[in-house]
Amino acid sequence: MRQLKLTKDEQDILRSYERGEWRPVKNMQAEMLRFKEMAKRSLRKGRRINIRLSEQDVHRLQISALREGMPYQTLIASVLHKYVSGRLMPR
Repeated sequence: MRQLKLTKDEQDILRSYERGEWRPVKNMQAEMLRFKEMAKRSLRKGRRINIRLSEQDVHRLQISALREGMPYQTLIASVLHKYVSGRLMPR
C-alpha cells in the first residue's frame, strides 16, 4: 500500500490524534453551523473598487475565466485574494 507524504503540520496533527489529545465537540451540528456562518461572513463582498486595465489584459482575463468556467470579475477577485493571502505562487 502506498504511503501518503504528510506535511509537517499534518504529521503534528496525526501525532496529536494518536496520543488521544482530541475530544468530541459537544453539539456538533450547532458547531458546524457556527463555522459555516463564519466562513460565509468572511467571504462576503463588502467593498467595490474601480480599476483601469489595458484592453489586452482584460481580454486575456476573459479568456482565462472562460477556461476556468467562471465570470472574469470573479477570476480577478480570486487572483487578488490569493495574492493578498500569500497563496499566489509564481509559475
